Amino acid sequence: MAKQVRKVVIQGWPGANHEIAAKAFFEGENLDIIPCLTFEELFNAIKRDNSIYGIVAIENTLAGSILSNYTLLKDSNLVIIGEYKMRIKHQFLALKGQEIKDIKEVHSHPMAIAQCQEFFKKYPHIKLIESEDTALSAKLIYENQIKGIGAIASELAGKMYKLETLAKDIETNKRNFTRFLIISDKGKTEVEDLLQQERINKASIVFTLPLEEEGSLSKVLTIFSFYNINLTKIQSLPMIGREWEYLFYVDVAFNNYTRYLQSLDAIRPLCQSLKTLGEYEKGKQSYPLPESVKENA
Repeated sequence: MAKQVRKVVIQGWPGANHEIAAKAFFEGENLDIIPCLTFEELFNAIKRDNSIYGIVAIENTLAGSILSNYTLLKDSNLVIIGEYKMRIKHQFLALKGQEIKDIKEVHSHPMAIAQCQEFFKKYPHIKLIESEDTALSAKLIYENQIKGIGAIASELAGKMYKLETLAKDIETNKRNFTRFLIISDKGKTEVEDLLQQERINKASIVFTLPLEEEGSLSKVLTIFSFYNINLTKIQSLPMIGREWEYLFYVDVAFNNYTRYLQSLDAIRPLCQSLKTLGEYEKGKQSYPLPESVKENA
């Protein structure tokens, strides 16, 4: 009997880091990867078809938070059902039979280029060109059989588009990780399943506080501490059209789901608004390329 296919929409082209993270999170499953060039397209795709899951980069250890994705998540009413933390590795790819001295241009996403600047300082003859996506840059080189142009992309993209690796792991900082969120329109079902398995130990929430209330944020944090809730991240964003008022996005970790729910009840009277974005299992951190990615390339 054939495995059920899970549809997953990613930002970027097949072979991008979002696909690697998706295959790692849904290890062993049969995936139908749906590419989108923008995160807004990704969220809209799930709204049109609630059988689709999505995977969204939310923060990077070098570049920080992807602030626009917090807003998309809050406004979408989709639910976070999981997370995955992945080491980002960049490969210098080109058509086979070439050497670095033959390459005049290298194309890639601006963030990938920025993360590999030190490597290319050794090759001043190479011009760095920004593009829409890492994997798409690799794909275009392969499809058009373009010589003299390279791409910065993943190992998976190199395998998919039959390109040669001219230099491996060229990122400047090897402690380069991205945290991905897995989102769904079927959050309630997923949460109930995790609760039955007693696997929920993390949540993401967003709240606003009264502008005139002194010490309101401090009071909220004190309540979390009282209930043994660990804040793993706090991110503030301005509320558009409301001067000097902020949304607070908070990730919390806990060992007792009941105590977590009690903490929400305790902080709710202090908040103007409070919304749970998702309750899920704390994600693992991947160092090597997952075996399923190598096998399915």
